[in-house]
Amino acid sequence: MEEDPDNYRILKLRAEILDLGSAIRQLQREGLDDAAAQLLIARKRAQLEHLVKTNSAASRLNITDIRRS
Repeated sequence: MEEDPDNYRILKLRAEILDLGSAIRQLQREGLDDAAAQLLIARKRAQLEHLVKTNSAASRLNITDIRRS
């Protein structure tokens, strides 16, 4: 079975966001600057949101196309 590349990217981004969240919490516990990690996690969340939206829009188009045939 072939994996959907968008689904793989979504899963990968979610894993990266979880890792960054853990890193941010560790930095905060140690009293270190977490600004760079906060910026990176915000970017990853925006990428994930965009990918999920475009993936669901494409999915709706495919379902509509199937219904028309």
